[in-house]
Amino acid sequence: MALKIVTADERLAEANNKTTLAIFGPSGVGKTSLLKTLPARETLCIDLEAGMKSVQDWPGDSIPVRTFGDAIDIGCLVGGVDPAVPPDGFFSEAHYQHLAATNPDLVRLIASKRIIFVDSITDLTRQAMAWARMRPEAFSEKTGKPDTRGAYGLLAREVIGLLKHLQHAQAKTVIFVGILEKVTDEFSRAVWQPQMEGGKAGRELPGIVDQVISMSFFSVDGDGWRHEPERGETRRLVCRAGNPFGLPAKDRSGRLDVTEPPDLGALLSKINSTTKG
Repeated sequence: MALKIVTADERLAEANNKTTLAIFGPSGVGKTSLLKTLPARETLCIDLEAGMKSVQDWPGDSIPVRTFGDAIDIGCLVGGVDPAVPPDGFFSEAHYQHLAATNPDLVRLIASKRIIFVDSITDLTRQAMAWARMRPEAFSEKTGKPDTRGAYGLLAREVIGLLKHLQHAQAKTVIFVGILEKVTDEFSRAVWQPQMEGGKAGRELPGIVDQVISMSFFSVDGDGWRHEPERGETRRLVCRAGNPFGLPAKDRSGRLDVTEPPDLGALLSKINSTTKG
């Protein structure tokens, strides 16, 4: 049994060294440009959507990822070994040691970074779906024909497993960004929700990360803000649940205002502050 007592001081130090955030915003709002508000030497961008054009002058390091298999491998190197998985499973000791032996430069690079910026979780689920459709679980055992339910079930399990593995990465802040879309139901009621393949991963994500944040455009409305995603001139981060804009958000730290400026460096400092207010 490898149980360990964590003291209050150790727990506080770990909390100050790592936070997990999911940031969603409409296409074109400038989610990737949030990289420029983070310390470049300490940040690694996992680029899943070939979307670095808007930040081509950003001086930090990035790793392009085009398949879900590569995303799993990067996740293993970032999160390390999961002692709960089977010996031949993803994130096992054998998986990690194989990757570390064949990619020593990546191991050194990841070890030197404090912040992992995953751009984007929307494209991660698309890559996962393309991978899942080719797996045996995505085909009927009786007919051999494609089984959509099997593919979606596999997608959900593996994406959630990857997100949880990254969430457990020691001394790393992990930031997922993704597309926020407006969905109108049959009663003409509009809601904003993350754009992800499959519903289960999207539903479970808020329970995995510490912070859920929506990024959008706003206009000044007296002493406050009015949400105007198509005409607003100011970008803001919506950080608290029950906000008046109906946008997805959650603040586990209890230190953030309803909206905050689009500065992730300042946001992380506020989240990890030892005093409120």
